[in-house]
Amino acid sequence: MTKQNLFQDIPSDLPEEFLQTLAGSEKVRIERIVSRGHKSPEGFWYDQDQNEFVLLLQGEAELELLEPVERLRLIPGDWLIIPARRKHRVAATSTWQNSIWLAVFFE
Repeated sequence: MTKQNLFQDIPSDLPEEFLQTLAGSEKVRIERIVSRGHKSPEGFWYDQDQNEFVLLLQGEAELELLEPVERLRLIPGDWLIIPARRKHRVAATSTWQNSIWLAVFFE
């Protein structure tokens, strides 16, 4: 077993969000997501088949959710569960530092 660190081995150049699957099975997937000023394209909404537990470890971010409409500002330590099929998007992330997320997708 090799020890790893969520805050290390992040590419210096991030033209797109960096997604890394850390572990998973047929029913669960754990990802590290790194954003640096990234946001969802205008008019784009995630509409996922699985629930998503998301925890912001570093940086800042804003999420928009539909039905009901919500806009949430996240700081380190904030987490939420986004139910399957609830449309959501990343409205903004820190431009001055990495926003590091831990996401767990589950049924």
